[in-house]
Amino acid sequence: MPAAPPELTVRPLAGAQELDLFRRLSYVLDHELADDLQSGRRRPEWMWVASRGERVVARIAWWSPDGRVPRLLDFFDLDDTLPEPERGEVGLRLLETASAAVVPAGGRRPEYGRYVPPDWREDPVARDVVEARIRVMERTGARMLVERLRLEWCAGTPVPADSGRLRFRPVTGREDLLALMTPVMEGTLDAHGRQDLASGLSPRQAAEKHYDEELAGYTTPREWWRIAELPDGEPVGFVIPARNSYNPIIAYIGVLPARRGHGYIDDLLTEGTRVLAGQDGVERIRAATDLGNVPMAKSFERLGYVNFERAFDMVWD
Repeated sequence: MPAAPPELTVRPLAGAQELDLFRRLSYVLDHELADDLQSGRRRPEWMWVASRGERVVARIAWWSPDGRVPRLLDFFDLDDTLPEPERGEVGLRLLETASAAVVPAGGRRPEYGRYVPPDWREDPVARDVVEARIRVMERTGARMLVERLRLEWCAGTPVPADSGRLRFRPVTGREDLLALMTPVMEGTLDAHGRQDLASGLSPRQAAEKHYDEELAGYTTPREWWRIAELPDGEPVGFVIPARNSYNPIIAYIGVLPARRGHGYIDDLLTEGTRVLAGQDGVERIRAATDLGNVPMAKSFERLGYVNFERAFDMVWD
């Protein structure tokens, strides 16, 4: 008679010295873990493993830009050699146990985000891996918010010449940008923006939330941020080139509703790319856009950005 498997143990890491234990399962962001811990973007008590004896069968971790409260659930991995339903049950127990300890009492669960191969639906192995995680999340009440394209521009890719149709100036301050972000938020194709509006926020409030929770946190020069104007000084839109903790990025692009349909998105993306490509040592620029935002995706393609990966975001209402 075969021996019963060891009992499942679920616990947080005791400290950074257990990072190798956490890395017994793998994910595309493993190379960032050590620096995240050192910088405070992750904390050992936000990193949990489920194990049977010496075998790690699942892991989970949260991330934050400043280490104060968990902002994003971005690691959730299972031992995909486990059969169902065991794989799902192990994942569910880890998710619920760790969430109860990590998420502040009464708080909303942070969004779950995962990077996936661009062809994950066509690859049976990748599809099984992705759908196994989605099923566990759905059992706890999560729903799919959006699937996104992850894009990359590499050094050596030509940057188109300035078309001369627009002139660009730096953003002068928070209000200068919010005055343009607010109308852009109306009728936005961005799933996160639409979710904010559906929650009851006004376009102005949604714009303020986006600015304060994301854009204000970038430490790269605000002189990089650009507002585009017609020759007569009328605003067209804006582009926010920046650098996060990992890469130079196109953080945000917006075209005013009255100016859409004229191809200005290409001018804005060209300017943002030029700003970043002109900085010392920039080998690549990263960006992302919702799968359903076809105009934005087409613009990235025209500018030489390659879709190297996809991502999906799930939320708890």
